[in-house]
Amino acid sequence: MISEHQGTEPAMLDTLKAVFGFQCFRPNQESIIKSILNGQDVFAVMPTGGGKSLCYQLPAKILQGTTIVISPLISLMKDQVDAALETGISAAFMNSSLNAQEMADIYRMLKYNKIDLLYIAPERFAMPHFLETLKTVPISFFAIDEAHCVSEWGHDFRPDYLSLSVIPEMFPHVPVAAFTATATQRVQEDIIGKIGLRSPKIIRASFNRPNLFYRIKRKSKVDVQILEFLKGHRDEPGIVYRTTRDSVMDTAAFLVSKGIAALPYHAGLKGDERTRNQEAFNRDEASVIVATIAFGMGIDKSNIRFVIHADLPRNIESYYQETGRAGRDGAPAHCILFFSRGDIPKIRYFIDQITDEKERSISMEKLNQTVGFASHNVCRRKQLLKFFGEEYPSDNCGACDICSGSVEQIDVTTDAQIIMSAMSRTRQRFGAGYIIDIVTGADTKRIRDLQHNTVKTYGAGKHRDRKYWRFLVDELIAQGLIRQDGDRYPVLKLAQKGSEVLFGQDRVSALKREDAKRKPPLKGGEFDRYDEDLFEKLRLVRKNIAEEQQVPPYVIFSDKTLHDMCRSYPVSSADMKRISGVGDVKLERYGRYFMDEIRRHLSNNPRKITANTTR
Repeated sequence: MISEHQGTEPAMLDTLKAVFGFQCFRPNQESIIKSILNGQDVFAVMPTGGGKSLCYQLPAKILQGTTIVISPLISLMKDQVDAALETGISAAFMNSSLNAQEMADIYRMLKYNKIDLLYIAPERFAMPHFLETLKTVPISFFAIDEAHCVSEWGHDFRPDYLSLSVIPEMFPHVPVAAFTATATQRVQEDIIGKIGLRSPKIIRASFNRPNLFYRIKRKSKVDVQILEFLKGHRDEPGIVYRTTRDSVMDTAAFLVSKGIAALPYHAGLKGDERTRNQEAFNRDEASVIVATIAFGMGIDKSNIRFVIHADLPRNIESYYQETGRAGRDGAPAHCILFFSRGDIPKIRYFIDQITDEKERSISMEKLNQTVGFASHNVCRRKQLLKFFGEEYPSDNCGACDICSGSVEQIDVTTDAQIIMSAMSRTRQRFGAGYIIDIVTGADTKRIRDLQHNTVKTYGAGKHRDRKYWRFLVDELIAQGLIRQDGDRYPVLKLAQKGSEVLFGQDRVSALKREDAKRKPPLKGGEFDRYDEDLFEKLRLVRKNIAEEQQVPPYVIFSDKTLHDMCRSYPVSSADMKRISGVGDVKLERYGRYFMDEIRRHLSNNPRKITANTTR
C-alpha cells in the first residue's frame, strides 16, 4: 500500500528524481511501476540494460512494507544491495554467505519493518521457516528476477523456481512482478502459467539495444584477433567468452603475457579464486575477464565496454543475454563474435550427449539458428530482433558491421561453380575441408589415394587462398545453395537452387565487406563526444571513493553519468543535480569531490569553459 498522502504519479516522479537522480523514465518503466503501485501483477520482458532494477527498487521505496526480490544470483546480491544503499534505500540480502548473527540481525530488521528491499534465492523461499516468517511481516510485493528460470523452454531452467507457484495462494493480496531479459512468446506463456500470475499487466519492451555495436569476424588465430581488438580498447572493462575451461586458461595466460590485465573464470577454479577474480573485475582492478558461460549471471557491472565471443554460442538467447552485459549504463559498447564452422561439431558433441530426444531436438534447432545468425550477411540487429518477434523499422541500423562497413555485391558465380563441380565430381560424399583441398590443388595422400587429383576441378581455385574458399562455402550454405548433411562429420550436398547455378541457369552474388578502419559509429545524441581527459580524472576520483567505500566503482556513478559530467562541466550543486544518475544522497556524499576535480580541470584548461559552466 502506498504511504499516506502520496499519490501514485507525483510519488513516482519525486522518488525518481530525488533518490535515483533521473529526470524521466526509460520506456516501459513508468507503466510497470504504476501497475505495481496499483496492486496488479506484472510480467515484463526487458532487455539487459533496460532499467529493470529501478522497476522494483522505486516502488520498494514508496510502498509500505518489505519488497522481496527472488533471484538466483547469489554472487550478485551484495553488489545490488550496495547499489541500493548508496542511493538511500534500506536493503539487505539473505544467502549462505551470512553467518548466524548476521542472519539474526536481518530477521530482526524484517520483523520491525526496517528493510525496504530484501534479496533472497529461490531455495531460501522454499524453506518452511522462512515462509512462516514472511507471513508475520508486511510484504509490499514480490519481484521475481530472471523469471525465465521457471520455464523448461527458457535457456536456464532451474527446478527451484517451481516453488514460487505458492506465492499467489499464500499471499493472495500481494502483487507479484516477474522480470526476464529474454523470453519468446512460448516461454512467456509458460512463466505466467507456472507462477500463477493473476491477469498480469504484460510488458514486452523492445529488444533493441541501440548503444551496442554488433560485429562478426571470421575466426583464425583467435587469441591474436582478441589482442588486436584490445589494443584499441586499452583499460576498458570487457568479457571474453570461451567454451572450455582449457581455452579460458590459455587465452587469459596469452593476454597476460602481452601486458593485458586479464583474469580467468570458470567452474573448475576454487570458489575463493572465482570470487577474487570477479571482485577484481568488478572493482576495475582487472580490465578483462576470460570466462566460460559460468560467468555472467552474477555480474551487475554497468560499465562493461565490450563482450567478445571467441567461440560460437549454443543459442541466440544466450548470445543476446551475454552481449547484453555490455553497455548497461547506456554508453556505447562493442559485441564481437569470432565465427568458425569448426566450432559446430564441438557443440554438437555436447548436444548428442542429451538423452531426452525432445530436449536434444530443441538444442539442435537452437544451434542451427545461431549458425544462421553468424553466417548470414544481413543486418545483425534486424536478425536478432526478428528472433524475438520484433521487426526493426529501418534498412540500416548504423551500428553493426554489415550496416556501417563499406558493402558491395560481387558476382561469385564462377567460383561457386568450381566448388559445386568439385562436390558433384566426388559424388557429394565429402566435407568442406576436403572439397577446398581439391579446388586449391592440395597434394595430400588421401586425394592421391582416391585419385581426386584427376578430376577436372582439381586445382581450379589455386588463384585464391583457403580462407576465401571457406568464406564462399559458408556463403553458399547461408544462401541455401548447398547444405551440410550428417551429424558429427557433415558432408556437402547440392540443393536444387545450387544445381541451377552449377548448370548456368542462375547466378549468385555475395557481399564483399571491408570493415571500417575508424571506430564504429553509434548514432544518436546521447552518444555525443565528451571530454576524454576529464573522464580519466573523474574515473580516478570514482575509483578512490569506491575503494574507501569497499564497493565497485560503477556503484558510485556509472560511466554514462561521468560522460554527462564531461559534457556539461557541473561546478555547483544545482548543476550537478541536472546530471543523470545524481540523486540527493549521492550528491551530498560525493558531489563535492567531483565538482572540485572539474573546477581544477577547467582552471588548467580555460578553453573548456562553455555556456554550461557559466549558468
